[in-house]
Amino acid sequence: MEREEALSMVRNDDAHLSQLASVGQIAAGIAHEIKNPLTAVKGFLQLLKEKNEQRYIDIAETELNNALDVLQNLLQVSRPDLDEPFERVDLTVELEAIIQLFQDQQYRVSVTTNFESPGTYIYGKKNQLKRAFFNLLKNAFESIPGEGTIVVSQHVIGDSVVVKLEDSGTGISRDKLQLLGTPFFSTKENGTGMGLAFVYSVVYQNNGTIEVESEEQVGTTFTLTFTRDRRKNRRETVHLQKLELQETDELRDFFIKNRDKFEEQLLLESVNVRDKIDKILGIGNINLLENAHKLVLFIVDGREHEVIHFAKQEGVVWAKHSLTLAFKLEWIQSVRRVLWSFLFNFNSDNNDFYSKEQFFSLEKRINELMDQFLNHLFISYSQYKDDLIRAHRMMVDDLSVPIIPLTKTISILPLIGQIDKQRSSTIEDKVITQIGTNGISKLIIDLSGVVAMDHDAICRLISLIDGVKMMGCEVVLTGIRPEIVKLILRAGVTFENKAVTKGTLQQALEDHLTQSTSLSHA
Repeated sequence: MEREEALSMVRNDDAHLSQLASVGQIAAGIAHEIKNPLTAVKGFLQLLKEKNEQRYIDIAETELNNALDVLQNLLQVSRPDLDEPFERVDLTVELEAIIQLFQDQQYRVSVTTNFESPGTYIYGKKNQLKRAFFNLLKNAFESIPGEGTIVVSQHVIGDSVVVKLEDSGTGISRDKLQLLGTPFFSTKENGTGMGLAFVYSVVYQNNGTIEVESEEQVGTTFTLTFTRDRRKNRRETVHLQKLELQETDELRDFFIKNRDKFEEQLLLESVNVRDKIDKILGIGNINLLENAHKLVLFIVDGREHEVIHFAKQEGVVWAKHSLTLAFKLEWIQSVRRVLWSFLFNFNSDNNDFYSKEQFFSLEKRINELMDQFLNHLFISYSQYKDDLIRAHRMMVDDLSVPIIPLTKTISILPLIGQIDKQRSSTIEDKVITQIGTNGISKLIIDLSGVVAMDHDAICRLISLIDGVKMMGCEVVLTGIRPEIVKLILRAGVTFENKAVTKGTLQQALEDHLTQSTSLSHA
């Protein structure tokens, strides 16, 4: 009995020490993150006393904003989205959507999903959970320096819904595992630890638990367990929030006067995109909030032409800057939801301004315009990407057949790599065109860099030489490797009486210089 009490006291002491370590970590983090910008502000205030320059004020303001951001992040960890209601959430649906947001990383990291119990619900705050899973997946991708794998699985055990995220990343040492989820503790070089602290906070506030297993240079597994919602999967009524908004008699004026509220609701609704707004603005000078307001006014006014034109512009801009299309899709769907919430409020504030028939007609028109926007956005995005791929292909084709002018009438064609049927066709097309356009009378084709040619490519090269001779151009072949010679012999063809052959490109150039010198002396 005394031994058990002693062990219990040791466990309690260990837990207490762990809590103290966490508190110390948070305190040290706050001191570090807040002290640095405040010290900078103090220094620039002293400079302002000596010399009044605007740049000192700008820098001081930036540092103060950094300090405020740290405090805001800390508050969000302790009380994330208190106003968000609890609802039934199918985690498989949300996980599928979030995985799509990382398409730009899936060329190097293979993502596998294993959802054994789709359609199983928990009762929680959807937006909080989406952001938490987004942070976990982001950490998983960042933990894999090169190629690797991520496995996302979901299954049901009794009354529990279990989600696992396994990565093949660098892993976490055992001594650091117990500090995970503590603000300002991070395994990343420049991390603040706020992302994972937010994840832990959300899981606990949604009545869940989180466990972590990790091994260095092997990978990490996060296991999240939530209570299953066993209520019948009945069709749920749409919940539209009654907002305190400025009232107007005109729908357009309603959206203009309540723009700030609209943007506020939009940021709350679009969980994964809101943190990317500044980054997207920096990359492509795209103001998502301004564009959302513009789109809503076009749709409310029923301006179909402007909606389509705007969609095409947006598609090109997003494609030009290689921005993830999944972010745009989530953003537009959030705009749609907030738009309908505001229409509900407008109709309520104006004593059912629209009759049932009018509201149905309005719904049809707005949804059609929103669908048209998405349709033309995707078409424009795809067309720009296709044109870009086509242009890159043409550039690659040009680079694969580099005809280099030596003089006005003599050019060199150095061929490198493998020559197959498709490349033979490209060579044939460009050589014939260049000879006709530039009046080339001698073409030196260097084959020393060719590693392989199939039978068809050899036959097409001989046909090309015949075509070049028909245009009055002499062909000199150099650098034919032994492997290529063997292939030519097996094919039963020959370059005899078709082209002059030289052992190396250098020999062909020396002969050219010799001939030029002889002609000049003559």
